[in-house]
This record gives sequence, structure tokens and C-alpha cells, in this order.
Amino acid sequence: MRRFSTALLLVLAPSAAVAEGTMPQMDFADPLTSTQILWMVVILVVLYLLLSRWGLPEIGKVLENRAEVIARDLAAARAAKQAAETAVAQMNATMAQARSTAQAEVAKAVADAKAKAEADAKVLNARLEAKLSAAEAQIAEAEKAALAAIRPVAAEAASSILLKLTGSPPAQTALAPCLDEALAARKVA
Repeated sequence: MRRFSTALLLVLAPSAAVAEGTMPQMDFADPLTSTQILWMVVILVVLYLLLSRWGLPEIGKVLENRAEVIARDLAAARAAKQAAETAVAQMNATMAQARSTAQAEVAKAVADAKAKAEADAKVLNARLEAKLSAAEAQIAEAEKAALAAIRPVAAEAASSILLKLTGSPPAQTALAPCLDEALAARKVA
């Protein structure tokens, strides 16, 4: 109501200040001007009442609804941000766990492969050792056989050389110790 009275004073104030005859629209003695002012006041009061009772409350409701929507959207955005941060943390933890599990599996696979290779190498070494022992035994037997074959050949060669040199066959009892001594000096016997 205070606003209405202030507006009415502002409308009526120029009429007191204006001299008669200078501005016809401010000549309040004219009945046409006074009726226009009356209708203007009535229209302003009706507009004021319509706006204050119906228009402004509707605008207030719209503004309140909009503020609620914005608050809800902000809360939803904060919740979504929190959920995203939680999901990222879980993903990082899962990736770290998967990485450590993969590294453990790789280390286990490497250790298993080394152990298998070592076992295979031991088996192969055992086979090679067995073959080497067998080959050495064969060589020793062949060497014994060769040495056993050398003795009669050496005895026969010495007998024939002595026969040609001396003209008489040597005595076997004298030849055997000399032959043993010669073979021992060569480490053959």
C-alpha cells in the first residue's frame, strides 16, 4: 500500500509544479486530463493487484522450482563424481592386483622353466656320463686287447730281428723279461 501512495504522489506532483498553459497534458483543470489520470490510476491499481496476487507468486514458484532442480542436479552431479572417483580407485586397485598377479605368474613360469631345464640338463648329463663311462670302458677294453695283441707281435718281431742279426733263434726265457722291460718303459703293459 505504501508503494501505491508513493506512485500516486509522483503522478500528482508535476501538476503543482507546472504553470497553467505551458503544458496542456499537465493541465489538471481540464476534465479530460483528470479522467485520464483517474483511469490510469485504476489501471495501475488493477495491474498491481493482478501482479501481486497472481503473476508474481507464479514467477516465485517458477524460480523456486528452478532452484530445486538446480540443487537436485548439483547433488546428482556430486554423487556421480563421487561414484566415478570410487570406480577409478577400484579400477586402479584391480589393475595393480592384476599386474602383481601377472608378475607373480610370470616369475613362477620362469622358475618352473628354469627348474625343468635344470632337470632336463641333469638327465642329459647323466645320459652323457653313462655313455662316456661306457665309451671309456670300451676304450680300456680295446686298449687291453691292443696291448695283449702287441705282446705276441713284439715277441715275434724281436725273435725274427735277433734271428737275422745273430743267425740263431733267441731263447724264450731270456726274451720274455727283456720284452716286459721294454713294454713297461713305454707304459704299454
